[in-house]
Amino acid sequence: MAIRYAYLGPQGTFAEQALRSMPPAPDAVFLPQPSVPAALIAVRDGDADAAVVPFENSVEGSVASTLDELANGAPLLIAAEIFLPVSFALLVRDGTAAARVKTVATHPHAEAQCRRWLRETLPDAEVVLVGSTSAGAAGVAEGQYDAAISAPIAAQTYGLAALFTDLADNPGAVTRFVVLTRPGPLPPRTGRDRTTLVAYIRDNHTGALLEVLTEFAVRGINLTRIESRPTKERLGQYCFSLDCEGHLADARVGDALAALHRVCADVRFLGSYRRADRAEPAALRTGSADADFAAAQDWLREQFHGA
Repeated sequence: MAIRYAYLGPQGTFAEQALRSMPPAPDAVFLPQPSVPAALIAVRDGDADAAVVPFENSVEGSVASTLDELANGAPLLIAAEIFLPVSFALLVRDGTAAARVKTVATHPHAEAQCRRWLRETLPDAEVVLVGSTSAGAAGVAEGQYDAAISAPIAAQTYGLAALFTDLADNPGAVTRFVVLTRPGPLPPRTGRDRTTLVAYIRDNHTGALLEVLTEFAVRGINLTRIESRPTKERLGQYCFSLDCEGHLADARVGDALAALHRVCADVRFLGSYRRADRAEPAALRTGSADADFAAAQDWLREQFHGA
């Protein structure tokens, strides 16, 4: 049966480019969605087998809509991640000169990454923020806007021309995409893994975040991302979205998450999966390897038997 992938659409987005960079699946079906929530709902409702959505960008940081959707609603798991170099193009209809560009449509993250370029190159153009870079390109093709800052792939999709290429205030930007599925068996650990979770503190008290961080620190687990997000229940109530090195099958990671479950109001496990970057994992601290945990359990059992 063909695998159905929902992704942040319409056609011609960086999400589609990320999806197409994955190892090809025979007869895979691509299902563009109007928003990140829509892509995740498609998976939750069984209309898609997996979703590919942006998670964070090296310039603009995390994608709030993705974090919030994963923290709420029916649970989903990150099965894989994709690192995609991001380079924008200014797409126009054939024959459009730079002097005639009065409106530029793009996504807020793209606008933030090209803000200085826009100010210097098209200072009089009005920037119109839309739901995706591809939606801006579609608007140009329909005559709604003069130009769009979009993924180069959108030029072919919508029959547009690239007036400028390689746009970026910060060259070398990378966007991290995640592949989300309904809960199921985890990918096997590889030794270069990442685990993602959301921790909900019981109440807002002094040292609440420190309690969460301590469970990782005492087990020698390196955190690669941590940020707070509102729970949307009341003002001032937050949860913590975290990435750490390691796999749930690693004794230190499983032990840390079990400890968090004891001290937090809730812990939402979002998956353990192979890291897509080439960063070397932090060296294991003495006493934090699986063999150390096993030896400690053996010692404890011996004490019960008077050994």
